[in-house]
Amino acid sequence: MESFPAFYPLKGLRVVIAGEGEGAEAKARLLSGSPAEVVRVRGEAAFDPDAYTGAGLIFVASYDPDVIAAAVPAARSAGAPLNVVDHPELSDFHTPAIVDRGPVVAAIGTSGGAPLMAALLRAEIEARIPAGAGPIATLLGERREALRRAFPDLPLRRAFLRAVLAGPVAEAATDDPALAAQRLDAAIAGGWSAVGKVTFIAAPAEPDLISVRAARTLNFADIVVAGEESAAILAAHARRDAEHWALDAATADALADQAAAGRLVAVVDRGIDEALAERLAGAGATVERLAPAPGA
Repeated sequence: MESFPAFYPLKGLRVVIAGEGEGAEAKARLLSGSPAEVVRVRGEAAFDPDAYTGAGLIFVASYDPDVIAAAVPAARSAGAPLNVVDHPELSDFHTPAIVDRGPVVAAIGTSGGAPLMAALLRAEIEARIPAGAGPIATLLGERREALRRAFPDLPLRRAFLRAVLAGPVAEAATDDPALAAQRLDAAIAGGWSAVGKVTFIAAPAEPDLISVRAARTLNFADIVVAGEESAAILAAHARRDAEHWALDAATADALADQAAAGRLVAVVDRGIDEALAERLAGAGATVERLAPAPGA
């Protein structure tokens, strides 16, 4: 790891953007919806150290080398972390490619060396982060103490939260936060217990063609069942702490027991074993089937 990622809380922070042109405008747009105090400094004012007094973060954004040469020493007098747009060698930090979901923020950096690569990776990650991630994160933060009281056992609380993030609470969060809050409060008050499920995922011919829904299922699964040919898919999408089972160990009885215990199981194979799925459904387990998209 060449750079250490960190997040600066922006509430009440004074952020100075010095310079003119598209680089400065891009930084202003980036921060426009934040709770920071954003100060624009233009022209020769950027050469005055007093313009940076009280700053918590500073951006010098200009493509004029004379402006950069004069503004950077003035900005450094404030002692705040400094980013000089398109000049990583002059910067204390690098601006990553950002996926913004309010309180949920994903950042991809390349130590300033390959911003286009970071932007391409951002597009991949953005497609996998639900639009309701921000509202649901806010709601869970507001209910943090209630969750701790209701589920003092950490594994059970984690199982509950995984179910919340994959269920009707998260579904409502994007369009109806009040309904999401009602559903969450009802789930907390109802003495919730873990509800297990077995999801069969028909793997695509190429690992990068996996559907967003299948990838999310693997992100949540407590147990993944797959053969060696699915190793690339599991490496990319399965939880690091998930249990891994071989396909020949996935008997109907064994999977039904895990679902009955409230665990989420993902079975990844070239096709869906319909006979196994039917036996599980007959045993009372919740079963889901995810087929690849046409052409995948």
